[in-house]
Amino acid sequence: MRPQAVIFDIGNVLIEWQPERFYDRVIGKDRRRAMFAEIDLHAMNDVVDRGGHFKDTIYATAKANPKWRDEIRMWHDNWIEMAAPEITHSTRLQRALRAKGIATFSLTNFGVQTFDYAVTHYGFLTDFDRQYVSGHMQVTKPDPTIYQMVEADCGVDPRALLFTDDRDENLDAAKARGWQTHLFTGPQGWADRLVAEGLLTKEEAI
Repeated sequence: MRPQAVIFDIGNVLIEWQPERFYDRVIGKDRRRAMFAEIDLHAMNDVVDRGGHFKDTIYATAKANPKWRDEIRMWHDNWIEMAAPEITHSTRLQRALRAKGIATFSLTNFGVQTFDYAVTHYGFLTDFDRQYVSGHMQVTKPDPTIYQMVEADCGVDPRALLFTDDRDENLDAAKARGWQTHLFTGPQGWADRLVAEGLLTKEEAI
């Protein structure tokens, strides 16, 4: 079935999201590895993505781990440096789809406050026909509930949804509901898929 709507993940699809890279640069690889071994910072971030308050969640974790207090606070205080840079080829593809009148949605694990902050740096995050942000939905991928919520809201046949994400488990959950999927490993592969689906020409997908 020809896709009627194209759904973009955001982290590592439209914007690079590499907290480890940030910490490697700021505190060094050895200290970063030690901190991540002691504290599950990605689990902390999952709380934010499910709707937990950004600053409160990060600062509470820092308080509970005084050895790493300053470093953990960086997750809040320097967050925009972790969510960078824009993946420009991907954003060009999103604009090209919209220019042709093809519905584009975002479906992202993103906190309420972090998304609002990101929009101040990346205006294209609001350039979607529909936005599905986990913090507002209070459920994250790959929970089947979030996909059900998308389907109920957009009204598109699940078989006509084409979804790209950089995580297999998120795609597997979408496939289970009949969605078409693409594992994002780089913008060129995604461009090639959009061309293969007849949604963009090769020239439009550059």
